[in-house]
Amino acid sequence: MNKTFRPDAPAHRLPIGRGEFIAIAAALMAVNALAIDIMLPAMQQIGAALGVEDENQRQLVITAYVVGFGAAQLIFGPIADRFGRRGPLLIGLGIYVAAAVLAAFAPSFWMLLLMRTLQGVGAAATRVIAVSMVRDRFGGRQMAEVMSLVMMVFMIVPVIAPGAGQVLLLVADWQMIFIFMGFVAAGIALWFFVRMPETLAEENRRAFNPRTILDGFRIVLGNRLAFCYALATALIFGGLFGFINSAQQIFIDVYALGAWFPVLFAVLASMMAISSFLNSRLVGRFGMRGLSHFALFGYIAATTIWIVWALIAPMPLFAFVGLFGAAMFMFGWIGPNFNALAMEPLGHVAGTASSVLGFLQTLGGGLIGAYIGLSFDGTVVPLAIGYFVSGVGGLALVLIAENGRLFQARHQPTAR
Repeated sequence: MNKTFRPDAPAHRLPIGRGEFIAIAAALMAVNALAIDIMLPAMQQIGAALGVEDENQRQLVITAYVVGFGAAQLIFGPIADRFGRRGPLLIGLGIYVAAAVLAAFAPSFWMLLLMRTLQGVGAAATRVIAVSMVRDRFGGRQMAEVMSLVMMVFMIVPVIAPGAGQVLLLVADWQMIFIFMGFVAAGIALWFFVRMPETLAEENRRAFNPRTILDGFRIVLGNRLAFCYALATALIFGGLFGFINSAQQIFIDVYALGAWFPVLFAVLASMMAISSFLNSRLVGRFGMRGLSHFALFGYIAATTIWIVWALIAPMPLFAFVGLFGAAMFMFGWIGPNFNALAMEPLGHVAGTASSVLGFLQTLGGGLIGAYIGLSFDGTVVPLAIGYFVSGVGGLALVLIAENGRLFQARHQPTAR
């Protein structure tokens, strides 16, 4: 049987069904969300066990992972364009599993950070190759629709991961969280190995040498549309990472939610999952630009009210949840569409494109989020400022990408 997907192959000729293809891509993306969000309830226990008294410094458990995850994407992209998607992906998952298990036995906080960075390096393969596989198979609004479904599953993980982490802490110590992560990733690796065929055709493979790699980077960075949408996504991701870094302190220290923290975190995360699903249903009709540009203005409106309120007076919990939830709903329309818009003109270098764009988005967003998280001062003001600035900066970059013209459709509506 031919094990190679062709970009123009109809769905019924795929070796696996479209649904399973999306499910595997989503599972690969989900291991990243799991590695971040399942840790949140354990931050205090990890700090106490490894002698980290500064609560803001405990956030480095998240930042170390994001740094490794962002930087290593520059490596996996060109490798995946040369050797295909399967081999590099399985190597990356192997690194992820090994680092997770070793993190469980880390004797010090700094060794734990080293293992978290290595875990992020392995996870980089999952992000790069999942996006590359989607671009290998789909284009235009179909790609945005598939990415929305992938992101919907990806966003479901933050809904359940903190609760799962809390349950694991009830029956075991924090080390069990890392063992659990390794077990889940190993299961996904087995599923991928058994069921997913190679999606990169032989004729689309690129040589692996410094000149070819640099040429691929030049193509990506020289495309105004891709580059500006990648930077805009990095800014929006920066706000999200800022929230993830400081979520436990906000919900426990500011709003005194205690054990209810994972529940409210799940409610807010579900807003992104719901909006990602709606995006998959609407993008074929209204287009990537129509939905994402509308959502960006909605995001800015919600964060403007949020920052004004937070600066004038202490923000009650209901107001924080309402405004932040609105911003997260808009994020579910911004993220997958911005990613699809950035990847669309770069299908001929999908692996390298995915790696460079992922590097800009995740490392840039991770560093911005680390700054926002470390600025936590016992209020929600630093987070509100971070979200507002990310929205306004994202709008400026989108205007540059589109030459000042927003909401301009470039694809015909897709038939259902």
